[in-house]
Amino acid sequence: MYAVIKTGGKQYKVEEGDRIQVEKLEAETGQTVTFDDVLFIGGDEYKLGEPALSGVTVTATIVRQLRAKKIIVFKMKRRKGYHKKQGHRQNLTELSITKIDTGKEA
Repeated sequence: MYAVIKTGGKQYKVEEGDRIQVEKLEAETGQTVTFDDVLFIGGDEYKLGEPALSGVTVTATIVRQLRAKKIIVFKMKRRKGYHKKQGHRQNLTELSITKIDTGKEA
């Protein structure tokens, strides 16, 4: 079974046991976070939310806080002598998906 969750303005397809990197979450390493904004559940049967499913949650554990590789932003206007170089490193949180709770008793 897999789910599509929304966090940090992006959508991620996750399964139990997956490790994903998302926009930085304000929590400590080892802490458990719950995502209530589940858009889709797939597998043998599927459920689609409009826009989100109610009663469905995805639980994850924070593995570490990290920073992505540096990207270079370079702007230039030819023949005008204008150029600007800037770097950026995004703060990320690595998560380990522990449970997808569909809300029904098994």
